[in-house]
Amino acid sequence: MKLTYIKIFAIILTLALAANISYGGPRKKLGSSAAPELLIPVGSIGTSLGGSNLSSITGVDAMYWNPAGLAQLGSQSAEVLFSHVTYFADMKLEYFSVGAKVGNLGVLGASIKTLNIGDIMETTEYQPEGTGAIYTPSYIIANLTFARQMTDRIRFGTNVKIINESVANVSSTGFGFDFGIQYIGGQTGLSFGIALKNLGPSMTFNGPGLDRTTTFEGKNYTQRVVLQSFDLPTTLEIGVGYNFKLSPKMNLGVNGAFMNSGFTSDEYRFGLEYDYNNFFYIRGAYTFFPDKETDEALFGPTFGAGIKYPLGSVTLGFDYAYRIINESGFNSTNQFFTIRLGF
Repeated sequence: MKLTYIKIFAIILTLALAANISYGGPRKKLGSSAAPELLIPVGSIGTSLGGSNLSSITGVDAMYWNPAGLAQLGSQSAEVLFSHVTYFADMKLEYFSVGAKVGNLGVLGASIKTLNIGDIMETTEYQPEGTGAIYTPSYIIANLTFARQMTDRIRFGTNVKIINESVANVSSTGFGFDFGIQYIGGQTGLSFGIALKNLGPSMTFNGPGLDRTTTFEGKNYTQRVVLQSFDLPTTLEIGVGYNFKLSPKMNLGVNGAFMNSGFTSDEYRFGLEYDYNNFFYIRGAYTFFPDKETDEALFGPTFGAGIKYPLGSVTLGFDYAYRIINESGFNSTNQFFTIRLGF
């Protein structure tokens, strides 16, 4: 028992020290982070709650928001999730994840996230109207997660991510880490969580697409343009939640979270989730950006609903989330569709 508490204390101390180092402070890097696709949410449950439920989210849905939640699969031994996102400007995002218990060791999960922004016409400084060539940028994030129930109330989890971006003949590859912890207050309904995300070295684009050829005295010389490296969008998130038992079949979850980042505004997230008999769910959230004017925030409130239904030994879940886009010029919706299967 003493050894267990020592482990818990070491985890909390590590997270606290990392959080102190990663605190964004003054906004000196606005819009300059590498791999911004890391910040695009996945999964309809967390998205409809604006990420406010990072202290209580569980299963494979938790892998993006707080990997510690993967430690809780309930009575299931494995869970699979597929999510499709209609982003804006005709962009599409696909996400697939799977998690399974590994004996008494914990829960192991894996996921892949791809962003498709469509075909782009190639232009150059000499042919600004187009060269006739078409290229399709690709953004892929592969992730491996491990989570463990440390005690009956404390969960810990971590992500290891490989990030690859390719634009025409230029690409960049990097890696990052997430660390998360959740504390569940037993029968009190209280939960607390911390997530430190996207820790890793900076990323730099390189490739033959950066080669430039010049002619001097009848000879051709090729030189590659060296690009500046950019840091990953590291964030520190702290959340708290409380579950109210309205009746034997009805629950109301109240969630709040704070996110700090050096690349964008701080965020204060507030969410509500109504649950009827662990079968039907209605969700909604609002995010406040203290460092932005109201009309500068790209996304507004989020809403969603979901159902979870047992089919024999399989549990089927379908969830939907809608996020308001404040910029009417995009002329598109921001919708998230998610299917979950528990075994």
